Amino acid sequence: MTGDRPLWLGLLLYLSITAAPTLMFWAALKLQAVVAARRVRAAPGVGPPLESRVADVRRLRRAVRHGPRRNRLRRVALLSAYDDVLVDLCAAIGVDSTPLTDAAETGSGRAFARLQVEAAVEEAGIALDPPTGDTAAA
Repeated sequence: MTGDRPLWLGLLLYLSITAAPTLMFWAALKLQAVVAARRVRAAPGVGPPLESRVADVRRLRRAVRHGPRRNRLRRVALLSAYDDVLVDLCAAIGVDSTPLTDAAETGSGRAFARLQVEAAVEEAGIALDPPTGDTAAA
């Protein structure tokens, strides 16, 4: 029984028996991840409501403009958080945020891109600096 087939055929059979379950399991996991990603992208209203996003942008904007200047690390972290929330708000209202996402991490180019995106959000009808006493979303 042992000598009725060539050695390479036996090795090929052995490799297919040992590798097939691993490859099938890996493919199933990848397929599940792709399906889940499509489901998340296609689901409307995923994430916090618009009012919450606007409130976060306004809160972080006040902290960036009027907050205490403790150290560089806090300042960079605050600006990064503000940029992330601003990009998230742009995605929710359908405003183009590519100037901010394509800008370098630091420097005047990032600040200018931030101003452009803030202007686009305000043109869309959301006041980033509401009148005093009114913190409700536009």
